[in-house]
Amino acid sequence: MGFLADILTRLCAHCSTQSVWVLAAAGSFAVIAISVVFNVLRQLLFKNPHEPPVVFHWFPIIGSTVTYGMNPFNFFFKCREKYGDTFTFILLGKKTTVCLGTKGNDFILNGKLRDVCAEEVYSPLTTPVFGKHVVYDCPNSKLMEQKRFVKFGLTSDALKSYVTLITQEMEQFFEKAPAFQADKGVLNVCKTVGEITIYTASRSLQGKEVRDKFDSSFADLYHDLDMGFSPINFALPWAPLPHNRKRDAAQRKMANLYMDIIKERRKAGQNKDSEDMVWNLMSCVYKDGTPLSDVEAAHMMIALLMAGQHSSASTGSWIVLRLATCPEILEELYEEQKKVLGEDLPPLTYESLQKLELHSNVIKETLRLHAPIHSILRAVKSPMPVDGTPYVIPTSHNLLAAPGMTSRMAEHFPDPLLWNPHRWANGGVPTEDDPEAEEKLDYGYGLISKGGNSPYLPFGSGRHRCIGEQFAYVQLGTILVALVRAIKFKVPEGHTQFPDTDFSSLFSKPMGNPMIAWEKRKPSSK
Repeated sequence: MGFLADILTRLCAHCSTQSVWVLAAAGSFAVIAISVVFNVLRQLLFKNPHEPPVVFHWFPIIGSTVTYGMNPFNFFFKCREKYGDTFTFILLGKKTTVCLGTKGNDFILNGKLRDVCAEEVYSPLTTPVFGKHVVYDCPNSKLMEQKRFVKFGLTSDALKSYVTLITQEMEQFFEKAPAFQADKGVLNVCKTVGEITIYTASRSLQGKEVRDKFDSSFADLYHDLDMGFSPINFALPWAPLPHNRKRDAAQRKMANLYMDIIKERRKAGQNKDSEDMVWNLMSCVYKDGTPLSDVEAAHMMIALLMAGQHSSASTGSWIVLRLATCPEILEELYEEQKKVLGEDLPPLTYESLQKLELHSNVIKETLRLHAPIHSILRAVKSPMPVDGTPYVIPTSHNLLAAPGMTSRMAEHFPDPLLWNPHRWANGGVPTEDDPEAEEKLDYGYGLISKGGNSPYLPFGSGRHRCIGEQFAYVQLGTILVALVRAIKFKVPEGHTQFPDTDFSSLFSKPMGNPMIAWEKRKPSSK
């Protein structure tokens, strides 16, 4: 009897445990079901006529996050058809109001400081990567001064010297890179272009010491730091995850490496041997007379390295992939070099680069279709009426601008999804507005065009416009010239699908590991 009683007791306990789990699961399902029903009823029955329409969604908090994250442009176009140019969607629990079109770009990107704030949105993500007291971890007035420091390091003399340095890096890459040791082959586009952009950017903007370290310590540190831009960090940048611990350790080590370079240069007597950004920042002083500290200079150098490399690597990869699908344009580029620069293809200079119109147009057209940043966010700091609508955006919302959308609209660019560099021929910019007539403002780092009336804003607009535009064209243009001279490339046999875009990170890039087939140009072809 004792044996049977023990069995019955265990069986009852097991059944009781199962019942608890069943009841817990049922309770959880009931809570989810009730929250979904409540969320749907709230959207259907409680609409605020003074706020933009909210994109319908089933689940609270999640909202439209997944649909938006998979393909922002498709999401925006579908919402535009249903709701117009101004609408709100739920992004990780935050009401995010999108304003499309040139008026929407101008409304957000040229918003006044009292109305919109970038620091509040981006600082949690960027500060652990870049470091304290720079970019979004300082008052906007200080950021504008830091942009002025960087802009002074992008003078015409500096840009001229960069063309030579980037060309030398490309020659060394073709000579030493394992991928180019044969006469032809197949290579991973994103990996190869990523290496090229990090080497060329570090040698030109960052200096010889930094470039040399990319053959040793910097490469691993850069990788660990780059993980700070993982998608999960948009929501949980502070989470004690393994990649965040590596990010923090890499940030400290990289900052110390930059500070060591600065100290060694000061000891050497400050005799400039180049026009790189480190030399420039070492002598910068804020308007109140305070010198830029070595720590701030180091953190600014990290920011320049990370931001510039991501955007250039993405754009460079898209350029190569697009040209691989259009070998006739690749040959047009080669013929342009021979026609404009000379049959013997002399060494490239800054002045001769400016004469290569088709090369420039290839970059412009690629930026039009493949803007590195698909969404630009701002926190709303005071209620903002939207002209021509009954809407007032409350301070509980974020604003989202998508300049890449106007570049894909047929009203601005005929056949917008066709990659066609020739649409830019003869300096033609498809906009009704005269760029020269654009209002210019000085936010603290020199006069710039507001740019709000243009449908083409790959570098943004307003006070946060990217100041690296000129360097980007010099870097990408010089790399393109070198690639065209050295190799021919095309889509490998059996690869018919053009890669989709990976929108999961802060910077858009080609999905997966797209490949191209290449072969060296023979001397006789010159």
